[in-house]
Amino acid sequence: MTQYLDPDRARFARFKDLPRDRPIHMLNLVKLRARAVYPDGRAATGPEAYRAYGDASGPVFRRLGGTILWSGRPELMLIGPEAEVWDIAFVAMYPSGQAFIDMIRDPEYRAAVIHRQAAVETSRLIRMSPNPEGDGFG
Repeated sequence: MTQYLDPDRARFARFKDLPRDRPIHMLNLVKLRARAVYPDGRAATGPEAYRAYGDASGPVFRRLGGTILWSGRPELMLIGPEAEVWDIAFVAMYPSGQAFIDMIRDPEYRAAVIHRQAAVETSRLIRMSPNPEGDGFG
């Protein structure tokens, strides 16, 4: 499985070109490593390191107005490659695209992200524009 941890410069530039003044939802799909890989060699499991990331980054996320709209534990890939197995799935809401950018740039968050990088084998982060609530599929 190809490793995707952080956005590259080109994609982050495209992210910044999208509207920054409206709410966004971010679909997160995360596959954890069995053993975390820290640059300093400290020992932890992937889940332990990801918990450390959540504990350290959560206050920044909430301070900027973020909230988790939905989270769940993936059980079966019904449609799609069976090799894509996710340990964590959730949708985070940010009050604006700018709030997400502010989080990424926050020094406290930047210190916390080392835990995410150590914990995650690969991930998907998909920015979405929320639709009005209703009973349709899209």
